[in-house]
Amino acid sequence: MRRFFQKTLKKPLIGLAGKFSSRPDQKRVDKALSALHEEIGSGANKNGITIPFNTDTDRFIIFSDQHKGARDGADIFARGEKNYLAALAYYLDNQFFYINLGDSEELWENTFITVKKHNKATFEAEALFLKKKLFIKIFGNHDLYWDNAPLATASLGTIYHQPVDIHEGVILKTAINEHPLQIYMTHGHQGDLQSDGNWFSKWFVSNVWGPFQSYLRINPNTPSTNDEMKTLHNKMMYQWSSKHQNMLLITGHTHQPVFKSLTHLELLYEKFEDAKRANDHQAADQIKKQIINRENRGDKMPDFKGYLDTYFNTGCCCFDDGDITGIEIANGCIRLIKWAYGPQKESTRLVLDESKLADLKLNL
Repeated sequence: MRRFFQKTLKKPLIGLAGKFSSRPDQKRVDKALSALHEEIGSGANKNGITIPFNTDTDRFIIFSDQHKGARDGADIFARGEKNYLAALAYYLDNQFFYINLGDSEELWENTFITVKKHNKATFEAEALFLKKKLFIKIFGNHDLYWDNAPLATASLGTIYHQPVDIHEGVILKTAINEHPLQIYMTHGHQGDLQSDGNWFSKWFVSNVWGPFQSYLRINPNTPSTNDEMKTLHNKMMYQWSSKHQNMLLITGHTHQPVFKSLTHLELLYEKFEDAKRANDHQAADQIKKQIINRENRGDKMPDFKGYLDTYFNTGCCCFDDGDITGIEIANGCIRLIKWAYGPQKESTRLVLDESKLADLKLNL
């Protein structure tokens, strides 16, 4: 019976969930991002922090949107947990600073006690970064509890065994080619009418979508290989970032990886044009085969000429296939990475896209 309902209800339910999960407004997005950035930069916002960094020596890994749950049918993090733990072990061994960009815990569908009980291994792994003072925790809309609940500080202490500050955003500051560079990070729900503290969305997820999802065991996050055009929210985030000088914006929230303001599909077309200009016929032929496969599915070449490289999105740690994606900043480069299961179910790190920070096209 469950399989029958899965087959008949999955598509309309995911569509309904999407309808109630995102309704961004450009003016609200612009206003919220600008206000938070200004407050962090001035030191006036207790929920923000500025960190100077050295591009040659400092390393950062940014993950978001784990949505840790109760290991039931609604827990979309369960399949990716092994990849997440393997990734954290790798980054701890290599002295990366871990920035957790929000929606780490699914507290719209679950109580804090339930999430704590079923995610001890991941909390212990994160606590190792905190112990070395290599950890920043940012709240999102699904774990807004950490910012506004009276017992949040005490609750965090019970899972990390030490005090931990909660932030709404962080700004990394450095210089590239004698130009200042800010890397501004926040969860990205700001300006979304359905997510930015909206009580009805929380009620819908907790009381309607959650029970259906649990029974039908539906994960609305398609596999990480499903590269489509940017969501409207990502486009709005890009629009804001493109207007600001010497700045990169990195968010999560949409669960869609974006690198240099483009999705993987959009980057595929760009790489094909680059290969043709370089007369690299072998690379061009390989990319063309991938493009043809997509054209056969109805995809069309996007119009993205003139995009600056100002916007990045981590993707998420709860894809339906168990893959997780994130952003690395290390050795003067920025990378979109994926941790995926290999043939023997081993966790493997893959670099999907990479660029030197000095080569990014920015609004200078």
